[in-house]
Amino acid sequence: MNEIPAFVKTASIRIRRYATAYTELLDQQRHPGRMTLDELGTRVEAVLDEYDPPTARRKHSGTLVFPHLYAAARNPAEDEEEWRVPSAVVAALIAAEVEFRGPLKLSSRQNTLLAEEYERIGAQLAQARLDTHAALAYRRAVALYRINEDNESEDRCGLLLARAETRSLPPGLRRWAGFGSDVLCGHGYRPSWLLGWVVAQITVFTGIALALPLESGGEEGLATGETVYLGVVSFLSPPGLDDAGALPGAGQALFVLEGWAGVVSMSVFFALLVRKWFRM
Repeated sequence: MNEIPAFVKTASIRIRRYATAYTELLDQQRHPGRMTLDELGTRVEAVLDEYDPPTARRKHSGTLVFPHLYAAARNPAEDEEEWRVPSAVVAALIAAEVEFRGPLKLSSRQNTLLAEEYERIGAQLAQARLDTHAALAYRRAVALYRINEDNESEDRCGLLLARAETRSLPPGLRRWAGFGSDVLCGHGYRPSWLLGWVVAQITVFTGIALALPLESGGEEGLATGETVYLGVVSFLSPPGLDDAGALPGAGQALFVLEGWAGVVSMSVFFALLVRKWFRM
């Protein structure tokens, strides 16, 4: 095993010390999931103030500076204080911030490695309900994956970021709207989910139409068949007077409403699909 350089040892000691103090602060918060990141930023800047890697280390490398801190965070031992999140995870987050914001220019390989560490740290923080901190980790991962043009990983972390940001909101309309966006289309990162809701909407509207007295005077089987046909077709193309003119007012209103729901749903679907395809 390679010996840890002196400057890394010094920085690691400071990171662990700040992480322990910050983890204790987190544990004292009533709502740590909505805690601002000002205190964390102050500690990261304190490490950066005395973080000056040697010139030789400034060259591109295929490794990160603090792999031992990231390894410790993957299977952290429980703190004796029984804090809600092990201080090793917070230390890994601070270390990642030092690498991300530090003077060393990251190579493409290092971008990938650091993004993967951020993604792992974000998952651990999200599990501990530290949502603003998880959002920070996912935001960094998104930025690093974008630099490397890793679209699949960027979208994956983008979805996790949106979910963490939604959970960090206080109870209210915005939070529920965020949950609704996640269920409908994965915050825009999973447009294909909308197709499932399209099928659900068609089924609901058709079921309501069958439950209403919409027979137009023909045989019952024929009237039922016409109703099912209108229920399926109206979602993509609102019926005209030739199709729905003989229906009672309730039936006409139902199919018009279904037509508008179809226009909105399909417009959103194609907008999200184009955005995903062309990275807009």
